[in-house]
Amino acid sequence: MAITFEQVNFSYGAGTTLANPILHDINITIADHQVTAVIGQTGSGKSTLIQHLNGLLKPTTGQVIVDDLIVTNTTKEKQLTKLRAKVGMVFQFPENQLFANTVLEDVMYGPLNFGYKTDEAKQSAQSALKMVNVAENLWQKSPFELSGGQMRRVAMAGALASNPDIVVMDEPAAGLDPKGQAELLALVSNLKEAGKLVVFISHQMDHVVSVADQVIVMQDGHVAAQGTPADVFNRDIDWFKSVNLDLPRAGQFAEQLRANGVSLSRRPLTLAELATMINEEYEHE
Repeated sequence: MAITFEQVNFSYGAGTTLANPILHDINITIADHQVTAVIGQTGSGKSTLIQHLNGLLKPTTGQVIVDDLIVTNTTKEKQLTKLRAKVGMVFQFPENQLFANTVLEDVMYGPLNFGYKTDEAKQSAQSALKMVNVAENLWQKSPFELSGGQMRRVAMAGALASNPDIVVMDEPAAGLDPKGQAELLALVSNLKEAGKLVVFISHQMDHVVSVADQVIVMQDGHVAAQGTPADVFNRDIDWFKSVNLDLPRAGQFAEQLRANGVSLSRRPLTLAELATMINEEYEHE
């Protein structure tokens, strides 16, 4: 179930004197059964781009194709309901989506909304809560009694409970402690292993290189680059400065070594890879 953007342009207030163009001529394909990271400086168009994936926004011109569904500026709300059953969306602060009296009721809402019977919705909600490690003794509590990290996992369970083919996450690690971040990255890997297409926005390049198969770089509403992490993060250092992006920590260390006369054959993605490359360099001396 690949996702394709064909000549997509988007403006807030399109057709008015207050029109604010955000996306410009987007032509990309997001591969199925892979994890794709969308990166770029604040205001580059990342969130606007991913809100097209489940019809929260529709292209001003062009089209977005998700499986056999085509979304254009004229697509009706009824057709978008079918799309949203395929795409689970986790917003930047998903805990703000919580509203029900109990955790279980909150997570059941999505399946019920998509036509599940009550017993089916309950079973799906329970499976999703287990997937994101929400303890069973919390299921009958109000979601607003939980810690921030627990609330975030409940909101994620709500997006997963309908078993969508595509999972989209906007800065899912924002505000999480290191343990919570590690659990999130493990969840992303598990979703990929379960056959999901996962798209996530991140400002943390180490997260990107640890789980992403593909990277899309946004700049000023344009796609500045798309490729594997190795392709993207081995671009010239001046290019990174031009798009205001940091390298992963391993790449930063490699650049410091280069400045001190230690040249590596490529820019490593992880600290483990950097250590291996340094050892190999010394072995050949």
